[in-house]
Amino acid sequence: MKELSWRERGQLWLRLGLRLVMLLLGLLFLARFGGTLWDWFSPFLLAGVFAWVLSPLVRLCQKRLKLSRWLAALTVLLLVVALLGALLWSLGSGLGREIVSLAADWETTLAALEEVANSLGSQLSRWLELLPVSAQELMEGLMTRFFAWLEGAIPQFLSWAMDRAREIAMALPSFAVAAIAFVMASYFLLTDLPRLKVLVADKLPEGPRTFLVIVKRAVTAGFGGYVRAEFLLSVGVFFILLFGFLLIRQPYALLLALGLAVLDFIPIIGSGTAMVPWAVIDLLTGDYRHALGIMAVWGLVALFRRLGEPKILGNQTGLSPLTSLISVYVGMKVAKVWGMILGPVVCLVVRNVIRSGVLDDALSDVRLAWRDMAAILRGGGESREKSS
Repeated sequence: MKELSWRERGQLWLRLGLRLVMLLLGLLFLARFGGTLWDWFSPFLLAGVFAWVLSPLVRLCQKRLKLSRWLAALTVLLLVVALLGALLWSLGSGLGREIVSLAADWETTLAALEEVANSLGSQLSRWLELLPVSAQELMEGLMTRFFAWLEGAIPQFLSWAMDRAREIAMALPSFAVAAIAFVMASYFLLTDLPRLKVLVADKLPEGPRTFLVIVKRAVTAGFGGYVRAEFLLSVGVFFILLFGFLLIRQPYALLLALGLAVLDFIPIIGSGTAMVPWAVIDLLTGDYRHALGIMAVWGLVALFRRLGEPKILGNQTGLSPLTSLISVYVGMKVAKVWGMILGPVVCLVVRNVIRSGVLDDALSDVRLAWRDMAAILRGGGESREKSS
């Protein structure tokens, strides 16, 4: 490739510079004001997503029941909110009872944990006798530090949980106001969604309208498909865990099932990261029946994942294991637990946006700049060879 003229090169690097400045300004804006904007507008953004999800049901209700748009929207919204409210109330009341029971029986639970730790320590001590003296001292030191850390970590975790519960209780009035705003905004958006679509289509020029359509398809394919599929899988995992724990008479079955289902929602990690060590500890302490029950429940979860994931998730992601791992790790560094969950989703959306062709011009400029730099370097090397 021949070198660009100085005029062409200046225009190329100006375009790249402007795009880079706009990207950096956007990232700085999100870092500075993203949290505040989310606090202000989260009920309305969630209402927009909710209205978009319920819109097909409203159209179906209009078609089958011959209702007006506002009446169909009101009917669907009331039914869905009532079902979600009943489900959340039943789960919340059950979780509340188990949390209160756990707090009331905390001393008994702590004594049971200490008994398990002592049994595990004695079992490990018998195994350590088979090792050399230096290895025994090393392992004993490690175990002593681990149990000392565990003894301090459990009360700290309980204190943290109580503080979070107190914060949640203090935030209930604000949550009630946000919930009312969410429901009202959902109704207004469901009622006016067709008119808003026509209004946006009429007001926007052809270029921005095409751009928004492409971005919408990419985001819908990435975010909507992936999150919807993973949510359905996690709901299935939750009920398998709940029924399994109830069958083996595991205390605090609802609380454990919900926590492990949330853990299973996180890519790469899964519920097995907690259930397999749990079963191993039961084996080491001699509780073979409980270990067998835990492994059976985890086996059902793994079987459901293997059979359901190809059908429910399909080829929604297409992310390689390494890409998924990188996105989970980077997401954890940026936004803790939510980052771990949304990291692969963001990665998938970015990939779909790139594949949609929205960034073709920018990528073409980057490739052109790279080739121009390579041509300059080759030209410099050839001129040096000729001069020598």
